[in-house]
Amino acid sequence: MSAAHASPQAVGAAQAGASVQARLPAIREDLRIEPASPGRDGVPAWTVHDPVANRFFRIGWLEFALLSRWRAGDDPQALLEQVRAETTLQVGAPQIEGLETFLRAHQLLRAEGAAGTARLMHAAQAARESPLAWLLHHYLFFRVPLLKPERWLVRTLPWVQWLYSRAFLVVTCGAAVIGLMLAARQWDTFTHTLSETLSPAGIAGWALALVVAKTLHELGHAWTATRYGLRVPQMGVAFVVLWPMLYTDTGEVWKLADRGRRFRVAAAGIAAEFALAAWATLAWSLTADGDLRSALFFLATTSWVVTLGINASPFMRFDGYFLLSDMLDLPNLHARSGALARAWMRRVLLGWDEPDPEPFPARLRTGLIAFALLTWLYRLVVFVAIAIAVYHVFFKLLGLLLFAVEIAWFVLRPIGLELREWSRRRDAIRPSRRLAGSLVLVVLLGVLLWPWRTPVRAEGWLHAERQQLVYSPLPARVAQIREPGPVRAGDLLVLLDSPDVRSRAAQSAASVDALAVQLDRTVGRTDGHERRAAIAEQLAGAVAEVDAQRAELQRLVLRAAFDGMLGDRDPQIQPGAWVNASQPIAMLHAPDAWVVDALVAQESIGRFEVGAQARFQRRGRWATPVTATVVAIDGTRAQTLPHPMLATEHGGRVPTLRQPDGRLVPRDALYRVRLRLDAPPADTDRGAVASGTASIDAAPRSLLGDGLRGIAAVIVRESGF
Repeated sequence: MSAAHASPQAVGAAQAGASVQARLPAIREDLRIEPASPGRDGVPAWTVHDPVANRFFRIGWLEFALLSRWRAGDDPQALLEQVRAETTLQVGAPQIEGLETFLRAHQLLRAEGAAGTARLMHAAQAARESPLAWLLHHYLFFRVPLLKPERWLVRTLPWVQWLYSRAFLVVTCGAAVIGLMLAARQWDTFTHTLSETLSPAGIAGWALALVVAKTLHELGHAWTATRYGLRVPQMGVAFVVLWPMLYTDTGEVWKLADRGRRFRVAAAGIAAEFALAAWATLAWSLTADGDLRSALFFLATTSWVVTLGINASPFMRFDGYFLLSDMLDLPNLHARSGALARAWMRRVLLGWDEPDPEPFPARLRTGLIAFALLTWLYRLVVFVAIAIAVYHVFFKLLGLLLFAVEIAWFVLRPIGLELREWSRRRDAIRPSRRLAGSLVLVVLLGVLLWPWRTPVRAEGWLHAERQQLVYSPLPARVAQIREPGPVRAGDLLVLLDSPDVRSRAAQSAASVDALAVQLDRTVGRTDGHERRAAIAEQLAGAVAEVDAQRAELQRLVLRAAFDGMLGDRDPQIQPGAWVNASQPIAMLHAPDAWVVDALVAQESIGRFEVGAQARFQRRGRWATPVTATVVAIDGTRAQTLPHPMLATEHGGRVPTLRQPDGRLVPRDALYRVRLRLDAPPADTDRGAVASGTASIDAAPRSLLGDGLRGIAAVIVRESGF
């Protein structure tokens, strides 16, 4: 569906140089003119429907007065006199010329004779695209109709009428409030579930939930349009930059003269997803763990994110855009606000005497200009993100080509068209604006070339330089454990007991005693030389076994390796409790020296050297930065994460990849840099490690140089095919 907005001012100004024919041309008989909702100022409006192209054009009172009295072959002057006599409108030849040009430009005139046929052929040839342009446009956007749902929608509409009742709306809003409150009380469970779904199976679940949510979204549009008597000719899949999206053809919504009904049709998709999100959130909060709860989680999160983050946005041509257009009663909102913003920008930046393309009240005019600027910024971010995503999805050569197409068409092309207009009218630029522009360029160039002393930021974790993590060497029972506090080197920390080891040690000792008795009995016997040698060999093995078991028992006596503070003790480990070899019992650390292991990005590792000053700020609202010094820089990238708390899935800020053996590996090329704190932290008695951000003083570098080096690095990295 496409629609055009024709106002009296636009019609009167369209191609002013066009000459009106001696007689009025014939208008196509299949066109339909139907009443539309009044304009913002209360002026009546109508809609012209072109059924062949399924396009709708909004016209005002002046155009309707002319079209309703338009007779093929009549004298244009007679039409003017009739309109003046029967209405209060003051019309002239320019209005008829503009309207005729408008009708001809949109193929709304009947083709008569050789001239009419030639005109249609010329228009068809002009609209014909080259193979490259056709491929470009159909790569950016194309539709695949899947079904014609009109009969099915009419047949099933009575089954869903209850969804439009006020009672269902009230109950759904209540379900949303209660569901969100219950989910907030289980926020830790919610975030943990979210982190667990970042896997291939979780992504598949999200994709399935997205299909369900979008199907209900499109059915909401379709059923609502059918409810108001509109025809829904087709539903299918639209591909936007090769990304599939369901669509519903609700082009006939422009037939609705009631603006409120148009608003409801546009809002039906968001309302359907809101209802799905509300009930799925409530059900998730009340359901026990299992497959059903996982499915409800996918439905709830997908519906909330898609509804609030995408469909409700007015900056793209999604539901939010059409809702805002209907609220403001401004069809073609993006084009009209963009034209207004370009005129404002030309006046402010270039000093041109550029009139607004159409008049608006002062507050609305300011709002439309701000809306256009936000739309441009939003689209810049979205299109660049899409270009990067397209590059990574396809193989490298095709990815580079599609990346270039995205940036050239969506980003550089609009900027180039505006700059071309500036160049064409450069003589009209005021001298003061030229001087100001030159100064801005000089300042900008100076900012780019100036060597700024910007620190290198990296994520890291703070810990004591000397620390001993107390583990049991084997499964054992705690016989004695020391309370947290200061200890001296050699002090007993934990005394463990292993009945299995003691039993084996006792058996080995008994074997030694028995073998020693047997060895003594062979003394003095002339025939026992060989037996004596065999028993002696067995005795040596038994003695070695006794020594090994005693060593095992000695390993169960855990002592302090240095003077320090014992802390981070597991409160559940008490005398009599059993521990295994993978269970930490406590942490001993030396409080006099503390270090930070920071992970620095590859492109920043050459900006500083050993001895550089740094600061470290622990994570926390009231944390105070502490000073430090770089003491070591690794020469190879980190293959494992120094501490799990740095990973994003554990609340950190370092993206990681989980290996099959469970290890967390940094996703990006990061190098470990060790910083030694100039003074111990204030709360060293606690001994707990902490994550935070390190800022390392680096050599001054210009922004332009950094940018060029970054581009060169990307080109070198991505140049291999």
